[in-house]
Amino acid sequence: MINPEHLTAELVRCASVTPTEGGALTLLEGLLTNAGFECHRVDRGDVCNLFARWGAKGAAKTFGFNGHTDVVPIGNADAWTADPFGAEIRDGWMYGRGTTDMKSGVAAFAAAAIDFVTNTPPDGAVIITITGDEEGDAIDGTTAILDWMETNSERMTDCLVGEPTCPDHMGEMMKIGRRGSMTAYFTVTGVQGHSAYPHRAVNPLPAMARLLDVLSNTELDQGTDHFDPSTLAVVTIDTGNPANNVIPATCKATVNIRFNDAHTSAELTKWLENQAQLVEKSHDVKIDMTTKVSGESFITPPGLLSDLVSQAVALETNRTPALSTSGGTSDARFVQAHCPVVEFGLVGKTMHQVDERVEVAQIHQLKSIYGRILRDYFT
Repeated sequence: MINPEHLTAELVRCASVTPTEGGALTLLEGLLTNAGFECHRVDRGDVCNLFARWGAKGAAKTFGFNGHTDVVPIGNADAWTADPFGAEIRDGWMYGRGTTDMKSGVAAFAAAAIDFVTNTPPDGAVIITITGDEEGDAIDGTTAILDWMETNSERMTDCLVGEPTCPDHMGEMMKIGRRGSMTAYFTVTGVQGHSAYPHRAVNPLPAMARLLDVLSNTELDQGTDHFDPSTLAVVTIDTGNPANNVIPATCKATVNIRFNDAHTSAELTKWLENQAQLVEKSHDVKIDMTTKVSGESFITPPGLLSDLVSQAVALETNRTPALSTSGGTSDARFVQAHCPVVEFGLVGKTMHQVDERVEVAQIHQLKSIYGRILRDYFT
């Protein structure tokens, strides 16, 4: 029997601040290989990734798991009351960067999967995909694994992502989709001049103010069946102008949009372009815009997979998880193009915080949930 608490501690002691591997994937590869998994390192660029499969390639029924061992930086080390990479246990809690997000989830599933295939070998296959680039740009992480799988004819029929999904109590929420996320960068260019002679300049600031006012006060939608209303937030406005007697030539601003399944990033980009063109004409300025799309909105409709996970969670926690699409993005946004995917994991209250920590009992509970999911899936 693999102890998920001990495995979590070993992983936390690997200082795998993205994109540094820190020994975490090497540790998992050795453990899974010894348990009979066929393992492949799928490294791309500066990112290390791991693919592991137990069972026959191309099995008709293949359950997949996706997770990550990279973590965010620790921030101010002096603010921590424990070694960020020490996995210290205090009053029933394990402290360390990644304890919640998401080395406990990786450890819990790896432990559950090894015990499962060892004790009751299923008629099918189990695939584990672990990336070292979820907390970074996510360009060479899960996408690299999926590209490699496509090239090598590897396929999951269903997948579980082990991100922390519960707000306050274990078992209260799972994710069946995620909002899309995109960022737009605007540069408004006018004509620099003396503030005492504004008629000889073209001030980009009123144009930017008008544009941002229109964007931030437009109702994108009223929500959909599984999503809250889409949101647009102005996150920065910059002129870089230290002088009070100079009208600057340019002004820059950034907005972030979290959108539901009523939109695509292409449609929203077109809307943003149209609004910028209207302001260009009305204020006699030039507006340049670039966008970065982190992911499209997606939904895995409630059905067999969500029912399977929900039932296992309810039996192990006495809570029936809400089916949610809240929160930011996760690597499920990439997996959803490959197969049906849902997410379930720990309580995420301390992720990315100083003194990030996990209740030790929850690590063992999560292993039990994942083990039940595997047993029920193959029976």
